[in-house]
Amino acid sequence: MSRLHFRSDIRAGRATLMAGLALSMGLLAGCEDTGQFGFLKPKAEAGATGAPRSTRLVERDVEAPEVFNVTDQGLWDGRPSLGGVWVAHPDVTEPERVIIRNEANGKFVIGALFRRERELPGPKLQMSSDAAAALGVLAGAPAQLNVVALRREEAEEAAEAEAAAQSVQAPAEVTETTLAPTASEGQAGAPAEVPAAAQPVPPAPKPAPAPKPASSLGKPFVQIGIFSVEDNAERAAKQMRGAGLLPTVKKSEINGKPFWRVVVGPASSQSELNTLIDKIKGEGFSDAYAVSS
Repeated sequence: MSRLHFRSDIRAGRATLMAGLALSMGLLAGCEDTGQFGFLKPKAEAGATGAPRSTRLVERDVEAPEVFNVTDQGLWDGRPSLGGVWVAHPDVTEPERVIIRNEANGKFVIGALFRRERELPGPKLQMSSDAAAALGVLAGAPAQLNVVALRREEAEEAAEAEAAAQSVQAPAEVTETTLAPTASEGQAGAPAEVPAAAQPVPPAPKPAPAPKPASSLGKPFVQIGIFSVEDNAERAAKQMRGAGLLPTVKKSEINGKPFWRVVVGPASSQSELNTLIDKIKGEGFSDAYAVSS
């Protein structure tokens, strides 16, 4: 074979090889676009699971008919009374917190239950003026009442984690853009100095709550009344402050109906508790009694 033909064959072989390489690269690109070699790509991160949930303990009032449950006629004698919302019954052994329902009109209110000291003719249930007003009962007109004891219990309430509620979603796509050179860069050819990102100032720690005074008593507080009107509770608390006592107005609710309790304490000893009760009764709240909280 002549030298000329030999060089021509070499050129033809190179051309064929280059064409084959180009065809192979095209096939690989097409497979990548169509996803045929998807196993070569990194797997997508798993989707975020549901927001973390936490539980917290909340206190609530629940009916305790096994403690006290009476349906009977109730009467308000028409005289104004202290102590907020309450009813009295001869079968009561110790004061209780109760829900009082008027069977005739469906109204209800939270109040205190006391022992009725005097046996008088007529309905066994005696109610205060505030209870009668809340239940829609007229003076001297007996009404069918249902009185059920209440107990405080702790229950778990599901709550969304605060971190999930306050989290900031990341942007879907981040783009990169070249900034125009500054005057110093154009003149000196050196990149401008980028300032460091400002560090957020951490919030000041909240002060720890003051420790409650220790008490060995099971019922270190004195309850002076339960009120269906907040203003009445605040007036009773103001009267306690005027007597040199430190009252607390506690708001609660049951079935969406609010009520306010006024308590004084806690007492650190039995003698201090007895002194509190005597002083409160001296202010006119003769039905004051010891409670756990």
